[in-house]
Amino acid sequence: MNNEHPSVLIMWENYLKSIGDDTSTTKKNYSAWHFELTQSGANALVTLVLKGTKRATASSLWSYKYDRQSIPKEGDHSVITDWNGNAKCIVKTIKVQIILYKEITEEMAQIEGEGDLSLEYWKRVHDTYFIKECMRLNKHFTDEMPVVFEEFEVVYK
Repeated sequence: MNNEHPSVLIMWENYLKSIGDDTSTTKKNYSAWHFELTQSGANALVTLVLKGTKRATASSLWSYKYDRQSIPKEGDHSVITDWNGNAKCIVKTIKVQIILYKEITEEMAQIEGEGDLSLEYWKRVHDTYFIKECMRLNKHFTDEMPVVFEEFEVVYK
């Protein structure tokens, strides 16, 4: 967490204070990240989180393995940033499922809160995202791809 924008640590410290905790004694930790592969996408999606529309995200399981990152688990905290790394809010993971891409449901698409909230829209934008992501991972996108579907709640703005 050494390359983080200063706002990330400030927000984390303020969050801990708000729940009666502090950085020197807390057992909580966090990761800081932004959505999407583009500036416009990252900034648009964090805005949906702040409005309460977006309450989930979907990622390729392969990307966690490729990037040697831990798969999110219930109770994890994340400082969500804009594209430039500015802290915008803190979310807490409330549910994680690893499922095949083809098993994403209309309800999941609605929880993810993007576009018109339909599964059709979700697939259209996620096909594009996952095709690009799979190219980075030297994988081929199929509807059998394992997806990490993470539901979260905003705990601090």
